[in-house]
Amino acid sequence: MVKSLSTIKGPIEKELKAFEQHFQQSMQSNVALLDRITHYIVKNKGKQMRPMFVFLCAAICGETNERSYVAASYVELLHTASLVHDDVVDDSYERRGFFSVNALWKNKIAVLVGDYFLAQGFLLAIKHKEFRLLEIISTAVKEMSEGELMQTEKSRKLDIDEAMYFKIIKQKTASLIATTCAAGASSTTDDETTIDKMYEFGQKIGIAFQIRDDLFDFGTEDIGKPVGIDIKEKKMTLPLIYALDHTTKTERRRIINIIKRYSDQPAKVKEVIEFVKQSDGLEYAKQAMYDYRSQAFEILHTFPESPARNSLEDLVMYVTEREK
Repeated sequence: MVKSLSTIKGPIEKELKAFEQHFQQSMQSNVALLDRITHYIVKNKGKQMRPMFVFLCAAICGETNERSYVAASYVELLHTASLVHDDVVDDSYERRGFFSVNALWKNKIAVLVGDYFLAQGFLLAIKHKEFRLLEIISTAVKEMSEGELMQTEKSRKLDIDEAMYFKIIKQKTASLIATTCAAGASSTTDDETTIDKMYEFGQKIGIAFQIRDDLFDFGTEDIGKPVGIDIKEKKMTLPLIYALDHTTKTERRRIINIIKRYSDQPAKVKEVIEFVKQSDGLEYAKQAMYDYRSQAFEILHTFPESPARNSLEDLVMYVTEREK
């Protein structure tokens, strides 16, 4: 049974409450418009998944401290910046059920706000002389950008195979979660082997997380009716790649033609979804997700059992079994 987030937060509840104030301080500005926007973002924040990963990984590797709050704030600033920029890139006007920043204040301001968050993160690390943390996060920014550009380049031809798919999501999605776990570990230990181990753990979870996200697009039974957003945006996800690799050349050409030319037509999107379902693409992707989760647990279980380790395991279950 998947535990609730309130239960999972148990061992780090005190840290998460203190983090709220720390994070808000890291976003403050003397510009009134910027303060209004940051207040809007904080008010409509998500589930604090990344701070949870930071504090749980920190607790597993040592005693949480001021460095842990700096790491959590920096990671959240980076994550927030990436979401604001993503909404501009994707022309998205909604985020977590609320209007996105670009929907309310237009693209120019949204880009500048995202840049501000990135700069605040860099300055936060420099102020506290957290140069290892700065290296970890800067690497994530580089990899996320490369992954996004790689996906954009490949989506034009729709020729992404399984190897390329994993290469893209390792950089685009998994690098942030891997960095989050490494940042937490680096705040309580200087042992590079331990930090690298936490990075690898986070990478496995990040890949599993992305595959779970892929599955949402096909309206599996536990989430409701089909969505098809990835298909409309011509994104090659794991279930679709598998289905295309296990069909005839004629059928492959037909499906790719639909995605290239008719992805704006709901009936055609539904046709692609049905093709993937009938080709066992969903089952293959689910198994891949479970395999990566198992690999993550193998790494996690090399650390001594503790309330933090148990909660981290529950958090992994939560993100891979989530329904939205």
